[in-house]
Amino acid sequence: MTSTDKSGPAGPSEPLGFETHDHANCISTAISEAEAHCAREGLRFTPVRRKALEILLQEHRALGAYDMLDRLREAGFGSQPPVAYRALEFLVANGFAHKIERLNAFVACSHPGANHSPAFMICRQCDSVAEAQATPASGELGETARAAGFRIERTVVEAEGLCPACSDKADT
Repeated sequence: MTSTDKSGPAGPSEPLGFETHDHANCISTAISEAEAHCAREGLRFTPVRRKALEILLQEHRALGAYDMLDRLREAGFGSQPPVAYRALEFLVANGFAHKIERLNAFVACSHPGANHSPAFMICRQCDSVAEAQATPASGELGETARAAGFRIERTVVEAEGLCPACSDKADT
């Protein structure tokens, strides 16, 4: 969800990654998109999968599988690790979430339904994550791959640094 809407009927603005947006609208839009996608594809958007996506959307930061398990347990969905792992695997496999390799954690996709190569900016202080779209096939990596006869099918770009809020705190 990369909307730059500063306010809206659903509620006050809250930070999203590094942008401000209508948080309630962001969550409801993403859930609606997931429901529609699952209906089109004949997939089961079970209550535990839905809750896992809601949790990721509410956080707007990467969560590990055990953090997810704790949240799901609090919501009444069981306490066995496969509960969280299966829900997260479904979300990733269907483009509703991404795995942040560096953190071994998961974040809701900011561009659900879009075929894209995500690039993540991860704040090393507050763990917030912003997602952008990368185009590695058209850059230097793409040129090198083509020269080697290699076809890029998937990339993961992760950059670590300070988000604007943490950077501002560090400057004061």
